[in-house]
This record gives sequence, structure tokens and C-alpha cells, in this order.
Amino acid sequence: MYANISTSKLTTIIEKACQDNHIDEKIKLDIIKLTNTVINQNCFQFGGDTYIQMEGLTMGAPTSSILSEFYLQHLETTNIYNTLLEHNIVGYFRYVDDILIIYNHNKTKIEGLLKCFNTLHPKLEFTIEKETDEKINFLDITVTRKPNHFYIDIYRKPTYTDAIIPSDSCHPFEHKIAAIRYLNNRMISYQLPPEGVIKEHNKIKRILENNKYDTSILKTLNNKNQKKRNDERTQWAKFTYTRKGTRIITKLFKNTNIKVSFTTNNTIEKLLKTEHQNTTNKYEKCGIYRLTCPTCNMKYVGQTGSHTEFGSVSISVILNTGTENPSSLHTFWTTGMPSTKWKILWKPCT
Repeated sequence: MYANISTSKLTTIIEKACQDNHIDEKIKLDIIKLTNTVINQNCFQFGGDTYIQMEGLTMGAPTSSILSEFYLQHLETTNIYNTLLEHNIVGYFRYVDDILIIYNHNKTKIEGLLKCFNTLHPKLEFTIEKETDEKINFLDITVTRKPNHFYIDIYRKPTYTDAIIPSDSCHPFEHKIAAIRYLNNRMISYQLPPEGVIKEHNKIKRILENNKYDTSILKTLNNKNQKKRNDERTQWAKFTYTRKGTRIITKLFKNTNIKVSFTTNNTIEKLLKTEHQNTTNKYEKCGIYRLTCPTCNMKYVGQTGSHTEFGSVSISVILNTGTENPSSLHTFWTTGMPSTKWKILWKPCT
């Protein structure tokens, strides 16, 4: 979806949103400027080559989810809203790019609605998945249609396994309990029917048993959830968890206003990642450079668009020496790689 978002209209949409929310003019201009920077400077590397994405939002960029949400909400408040009214849609629910629609098949032709959705934007293509046996999966729930109500249950993909961090793994307890707490909180917060709660509770117990946990931990979690926490600590300290001995140090922060978080080194990425020696000459990349005059220590800072500026193309650097004779100038020429007699600072562009 990100690569098909129309970036040409994003600044206009954001500007209107700022006006509707009475955002200060200076802040609004800063937001628009930052948006244009994010949209236009979306370079990435693949196979040793650097590319720039000409259309759409960058895949993997933290800002892409926010900007795409702006665009989709704009579509919803303009085109989509009227389309839903025209086709007598009963319910419309969206999370990112997943949409759940409730309709009366006697009043709505869902194929006609799909056709209208696919005319909203030339590059946004919508597909449809209809219910099967009065059931449909949406995100992590299964919605079952009954005559007078809807019945929901927790949905897990066929490829789902019961794997979480095992109890005997060398990871901090906080990391281990996170997945268990998530499963337990989801069971409690979702409006599951009584039989659904029992079914999910038994499923979580099986997951715990398969990963060598004591199932009584669920009771402990439920008791903690009933207690209101009044924790005003706002500062954090991060420690690399190696063994249980790490706790000796972290316990020193127990009665302070500092919370402790842990990180680990034995991750799958680090275990499987192969280190490759970088043999690329840094001067063959685009980057920011600084030339220092060996005579007067005056500095010149510039940015190269490509390595050719330090290759076949000559660079002339003219510096005011700042000596007793203000008119005296030093001129430096390069006709290849930078001369070794100069002090050079180089930082590759990001």
C-alpha cells in the first residue's frame, strides 16, 4: 500500500488537517517542510546500488504508516463516506489496510461497492474476501454471524505455532512474561462468550506447558491486573542481560525513580547474520567532505552528489587564509582522488 499512496496530495491534505485543528502557523509550516523532506529524500540501497523512489511512500520507513493513515482518512471523509451511503452499508471498520464491512445482501450488491472502491485511486487496488459458513477472519478474530448477534473468537493462522520464549531460555523474565501477558490480556479484554474464554484459556495453558512454564502464572497475572498501579517513574536505564547475575546490579535501582529495561545479544538476527568485510573505498561514495588547508587551517565543507566529483571532475576550493593579508587566497585543485597532503574528513550521506 505504501508505494501506491499519492504523495503529490499529501502536503495539501496535511495542511488542511492543521487548519481544521487550529495548529499554529509556524508549527504547520514545519510539519509541511518535514513531510516534503521525508517524501522526497527516500533513498535506499539494493545490491550495492543506491536508488531513489520516484512515487509513493518508502517501505519500512517509520513515517510511512502515519502519512498513509492521513491519506486514507482523507479518502474516508470525502469519497468513501458517500460511497458507503449510496450502497446502504451497515458497518465499516478499518485497521490500516484491512477493512471489515457489514451489509444486507438484499440491499447491497457487494461487487458494485468493490468496483466503486477501485475507482477511488488509480493505484490503490481493493480485493474482497467473503464470509464462509457465516464466518470471516478479521485481524486476530473470527467473526461468526448469528441470526440476532455476532459471535467472536480468537483467530490464529494455520501456520501458527505455540512457540514463545521458553522458560529455560537465558532471557530476562520481563521478556518471557511479555508474550504470556499479551495472550492473557487479549483473552480478558476481548468480548468473548463464556465458552470462548474457556477455550482460549485452555489454549494458553497448552502454550505454557509446551514452553515449560508453570500454568499457575496465569493466576498471578490476573491478580496483578486487578491492582491499580501508581508508578510515577519516568526515567529508564537499559542493561544487556547476560545471566541472572545482572539482577545484582539492576536491584540497586529498585527504590529509585529509574525503571530498568533489558536487551539481549543472543537474538536470531545476530546468530544467523554473517559479517561481511566492507572493502568499498569511502571516497567512491557520495558524502559530505571537509578539506583543511595545511597552511592556515581554514576549512571548506561540501557535499558530493556522486563519486565522480572526486574522480574525473576537478574541484576548485578557494579559501580565504585569514592571515595578515586578507586578500591572499589559497587555491587547491584535485584531478583525481583527494591529495594525501590535505587533512580530509569524510562522512557518507545517509
